[in-house]
Amino acid sequence: MKTSPDAIHLDFDGAWERSRISLETLDVTKWGPHLRFSAPAHLVEKFYGELEPQLRPFILYGSGDFHHLTALWIRRQTEPLTVISFDNHPDWDIRPPKWCCGGWVNRALELPHVQKASVWGCGNFECWWPGQIFGNRRAEREGRLEVHPWVDDRSSSARERRGAIVRQDWQRRFLAFAKELAGESVYVTIDLDCLRAEEAVTNWESGRFTLDDLEWALCELRNAATIVAGDICGAYSRPHYARWKQRFVSEIDHPKLTLPEPNEISRINSDAFARLWKLLAERDQDNSCAD
Repeated sequence: MKTSPDAIHLDFDGAWERSRISLETLDVTKWGPHLRFSAPAHLVEKFYGELEPQLRPFILYGSGDFHHLTALWIRRQTEPLTVISFDNHPDWDIRPPKWCCGGWVNRALELPHVQKASVWGCGNFECWWPGQIFGNRRAEREGRLEVHPWVDDRSSSARERRGAIVRQDWQRRFLAFAKELAGESVYVTIDLDCLRAEEAVTNWESGRFTLDDLEWALCELRNAATIVAGDICGAYSRPHYARWKQRFVSEIDHPKLTLPEPNEISRINSDAFARLWKLLAERDQDNSCAD
């Protein structure tokens, strides 16, 4: 895998073993404990002001606890675009704090050049009553936000939910979505927790996509639209926090997980990175997505 001038690895937390990835790495570990899970707005802006000149269109960064920073990466784009997120969580929570990994989609929708956000692969309780009362249902009703949760194990009435997908025909639904984006610019963010536990180790509950699923979806997006920028996050890292409130809420919110050995975690997540990154960020991979 070649190093790309359009890509960079931001090391907040040691989530990615540097020897296993071929990207220029910027050490930002001093920021990790301050930005993890949530952060005050002034600190987010200070971070962005310091790092913005060194950022690239395609970014690999830490645990899904930092996913709110995707809204900063999207801020750097100027052309109208659709944001596409593969995530086990909708990240649409409207409650404080403003900058939190569970509410970053709302920060993206505030940007004038973001026309719509579409989240695929949600499998947790936040898409359903009562959790959904804290979600940005207004943006969903207005069509500015699409949420596509799995409903295979839910009731027939739940399958009527807007955007619901089932294993049997989710690709048909996604293909129709991709075709609607023909000729448009898109930003793609992948949180590894959208993948099955066998294919990614994260700090959150595991999703239901396979790596084959995501490879197929990325190819369909490349065939239909232009991926102008994107990111991958979600690899497991041991959490460290700078503030006690941040630690307290984060520890309540996170699930209790049984983890593989560290070397196995690194191997699994590095394999996922190698398969997905080439389709997300490398310009010379067009032939691999030929119709």
